[in-house]
Amino acid sequence: MTANETRPGDSRFFQRSGPFGLEQLAEASGSEIVASASGKNVAAFRGVAPLHVAGPDEVSFLDNRRYLPLLAETKAGAVILSPAFSDKLPPDTAGLVCKAPYLAWARVATLFHPDPQSTGIRHPTACIADDAEIGDNVEIGPFAVIGSGARIGRDTIVASHVSIGQSVEIGSRCRIGAHAAISHARIGDRVTLYPGVRIGQDGFGFAVGPEGFETVPQLGLVVLEDGVEVGANSTIDRGSMRDTLIGAGTRIDNLVQIGHNARLGRCCIVVSQAGISGSTELGDFVTIAAQAGLIGHIKIGSKARIGAQCGVMSDVDAGADVIGSPAMPFREFFRNVATLRKLSRKSSD
Repeated sequence: MTANETRPGDSRFFQRSGPFGLEQLAEASGSEIVASASGKNVAAFRGVAPLHVAGPDEVSFLDNRRYLPLLAETKAGAVILSPAFSDKLPPDTAGLVCKAPYLAWARVATLFHPDPQSTGIRHPTACIADDAEIGDNVEIGPFAVIGSGARIGRDTIVASHVSIGQSVEIGSRCRIGAHAAISHARIGDRVTLYPGVRIGQDGFGFAVGPEGFETVPQLGLVVLEDGVEVGANSTIDRGSMRDTLIGAGTRIDNLVQIGHNARLGRCCIVVSQAGISGSTELGDFVTIAAQAGLIGHIKIGSKARIGAQCGVMSDVDAGADVIGSPAMPFREFFRNVATLRKLSRKSSD
């Protein structure tokens, strides 16, 4: 740690739970306890920390061989790790052994630092329409605006300066970040919208007339299914004649643009600065890496992977891995790169 670095889970910023015993940690993470130090206080674990700073009352994890030297020197009371590394544990450190250490780590970290829960408080500066339907225990922050006919489910958190438009529907246990703006949308349960998100604005639709452009009315909605997360300052346009749909469990990073009528399947990943043009369809479990661009009216098959800065101009088969612009299979792309390098060397000789 540097002199100015804070420890993980600073209580000024993060909620804290616990302490938890080793058996509780094993149950939460789906791990098996091994090499437990004799006489260890099983109720003493109070937080999580990286290997190099963790103390006897903290849990750490290892999922990469390159960090084995840190494991040898750690003072952590317990470490989450795979069976391949369990014999490398220091003598005074308990092991929480499992096949997916990073997943187990996520569960343990969430146990100590659960998501914020709604306080149910409505700030007096919030502007709430008389006919808006607000569920039980909904928290509404300062200067939030909730339009006529809007519906918000129980235990949802609406942060400061949020704008929720007329007739918008939001499910239960959602989190809406500061300065988010939502219109023309139906949102499921457990959806998280980070600060600055824009949902439901006009799609980029216009016709060319004799004297210039004429706007085409955008008459669809945005539908976010259960468990969707949308990163800060990302935008999702409403559909023109049908809804823009984001499938359950999909994770969208910061600064992503999704055009009108786009349809994303379940559990897709869209990384920062990617753009998906209108009427493009993604199957389930598709990954789109940073700064990739997809033209409109194409289909991306389930479990396809689109590489960073990729320019996708035609359909992509299910399970395919593509990269480059125009997009092509990984192996073909790198063969082309190797060929160009050889030609370049020959021309410079």
